[in-house]
Amino acid sequence: MKEYQLLGKKDTRSGFGAGLLEAGRRNKNVVALCADLIGSVKMDSFYKEFPDRTIQCGIAEADMIGIAAGLALSGKVAFAGSFAAFSTGRVYDQIRQAVAYSDTNVKIAGSHAGVTLGEDGATHQILEDIGLMKMLPNMVVLNPCDYNQTKAATIAAAEYMGPVYIRFGRPSVPVFIPEDMPFEIGKALLLSEGKDVSLVATGHLVWEALEAARLLEKEGISAEVIDIHTIKPLDGEAILRSARKTGCVVGCEEHQFNGGLNESIAQLLVRNEPVPMEFIGVDDEFGQSGKPDELMVRYNLKAENIAAAAKKAISRKK
Repeated sequence: MKEYQLLGKKDTRSGFGAGLLEAGRRNKNVVALCADLIGSVKMDSFYKEFPDRTIQCGIAEADMIGIAAGLALSGKVAFAGSFAAFSTGRVYDQIRQAVAYSDTNVKIAGSHAGVTLGEDGATHQILEDIGLMKMLPNMVVLNPCDYNQTKAATIAAAEYMGPVYIRFGRPSVPVFIPEDMPFEIGKALLLSEGKDVSLVATGHLVWEALEAARLLEKEGISAEVIDIHTIKPLDGEAILRSARKTGCVVGCEEHQFNGGLNESIAQLLVRNEPVPMEFIGVDDEFGQSGKPDELMVRYNLKAENIAAAAKKAISRKK
């Protein structure tokens, strides 16, 4: 398998902050809105350089989305950021009406997503946001895997005309995507070729999938690893091409089974290439308070769990 070098560890929210700053430097129409969390969402560098293009909306997320939509209609590229639980779940009606239905050029930034938020617990660990956003017509859904890819995804979102949801997290996680790797919305990345099983992963679980492939290689099992940084539009051709080669698939995500990447893959396979599929994700549960890595273990989201699911999927092949 192809080896990806660990370049260190860094939080993906900082990748968003770096990408937002770069997008702002490239385009004077980029504006940032936040709901009293500028530091937490890493909009602070943008604010320092462009204070006249930053709007602090206070703890009023619905107003933030409405203002962002209005700015977008006046020609601005509006980034509206908060914790993912608040920037999606709390304001779903406003997003549906003012952003998705109206097809406005708003970028919704969701930080602190998934169980890796850690000690803040279930109320803040949203595991339903991908489902909420992907079900909205016109909405693009991005879930990058590390600092470098999150930075690239944010710049790509700024250049895309239309609604985008970009999801990222709080903890420091492995950085392994090369800084100069191109990012194309809707185009999956084949990280490692294999012939026995396809590991199709998104977000923080991409690194875990690569680690699982290394574990499987020690047992003589060849795993293909695909990074799905764009959940919608889904690169169905990349997944089907891999599924036809390996004959089975494991979907990996830090999200509920229902509504997330796994559901999208399952729909794709059942319609086009019905091969065995196993699910790595959260199975109809809320999160709980704990250290990020402890929660990854508790919810069976680690490389060992992916490797076990891969062997199960292989055993189900005809």
